[in-house]
Amino acid sequence: KWGADRVWSVGGKMFCALSLDGGSGPGFKVADEDFLAMTDRPGIRPAPYLARAKWVALDALDSLPEGELLARVRASYELIRAKLPKKTQRELAG
Repeated sequence: KWGADRVWSVGGKMFCALSLDGGSGPGFKVADEDFLAMTDRPGIRPAPYLARAKWVALDALDSLPEGELLARVRASYELIRAKLPKKTQRELAG
């Protein structure tokens, strides 16, 4: 979708992106109420161009423990999926 970046989507909407050039870690959406706390942590910053939508970018893959990273990406998937039209959500479930 973005040249050298790997992008994961659900229902045509992006929920995670990763630069394959090794320059940074992944970016993903977080809950509105978690955004400020996440960006206050070392190695985590507002995602360029997507911060207004409450996306964060990790400076490196190890900016978060693996278990938390996987949970955050899953939560991002769920946040994006929940905003899809109900028909699309039903199609994804079935």
